[in-house]
Amino acid sequence: MISENLAKKMNYQVNREIYSGYLYFGMASYADFIGLKGFSSWFNRQFKEELEHADKMREYLNRQGIRVMMDAIEAPGQDFGSALELFEKTLAHEKNVTKMIHELVDIARQEGDKETEDFLGWFVKEQTEEEATPADIISKIDKAGRGIEGITKIDKELLNRR
Repeated sequence: MISENLAKKMNYQVNREIYSGYLYFGMASYADFIGLKGFSSWFNRQFKEELEHADKMREYLNRQGIRVMMDAIEAPGQDFGSALELFEKTLAHEKNVTKMIHELVDIARQEGDKETEDFLGWFVKEQTEEEATPADIISKIDKAGRGIEGITKIDKELLNRR
């Protein structure tokens, strides 16, 4: 059975996943505003995915008899200097999320909660992708060039995200 300590920390993580969605929704809005429809589409999909992560964790906690409580979600940064900066901030954010997930795994392991540790394994694997994807896009932007032609090329590629 999940401990009160771990349940509290996972509840916090649910709220952090929602914050991640909020951050990406803002990034989608910014990209759309500056005419980068592919970037906007990518971040909009990311927004929805983060809410799915929050819901997955909420469902697990509910099955454990834990009610998820919502915290205030602070406003994320709204200023982005470039298309590249969107993905640099995304990568930095996802590295922080990875750290938080690993801390949850460590707590579950320390407490001998194998069921929760196994559940969190999905998030550990997911975070590998969550970091690799923006790192790959940053690399593509660097290779394509940061000028309008390179950004336009990447924007078209991002429209095809599934």
